[in-house]
Amino acid sequence: MTTAAAAGRRVHVIQGEFKVVNDPDIVLSTILGSCVAACLRDPVIGVGGMNHFLLPGSATSSGSDATRYGVHLMELLINGLLKQGARRDRLEAKIFGGAKTIARFSNVGEQNAAFARQFLLDEGIRIVGESTGGEHGRKLEYWPSSGRARQYALTGVEAQRAIQLDQRPMPVPKPAESSIEFF
Repeated sequence: MTTAAAAGRRVHVIQGEFKVVNDPDIVLSTILGSCVAACLRDPVIGVGGMNHFLLPGSATSSGSDATRYGVHLMELLINGLLKQGARRDRLEAKIFGGAKTIARFSNVGEQNAAFARQFLLDEGIRIVGESTGGEHGRKLEYWPSSGRARQYALTGVEAQRAIQLDQRPMPVPKPAESSIEFF
């Protein structure tokens, strides 16, 4: 596949969104600071998806404000997978993000990651991979049909830009040279 073709098959997930796909050529991507992305898939039928949330669960959230919360986006992602034929008992998850990108603020990233872990545990969904915490943002790529995930650390200026990009749809910044690949 050429670079142009690969770029055409990329679907970016911004804060407050979730995407579910069953096309093996699509890669889902996002930029994370303190936000968390949960990547779920049914490995038997090859359908999967990703969400991107800003804050942990909130039972009182409603309307457009609800899309900021993990509890809302986790439910939407799971229901989206089930509508595409996934079975809850086969779902597997990977969790990314939750960095403490600004030292003087409370660690909402840690709270987001803890929320995602507990939510998946409560739902009986197996976590097969995780990369959370730290002090730097991440660029994440996830191939839902295979479950493959790759992340790039965003440092310094890239991290600050990631925080800004986390809240609006814009082109993804060039990743740092080092990357980690999860299978």
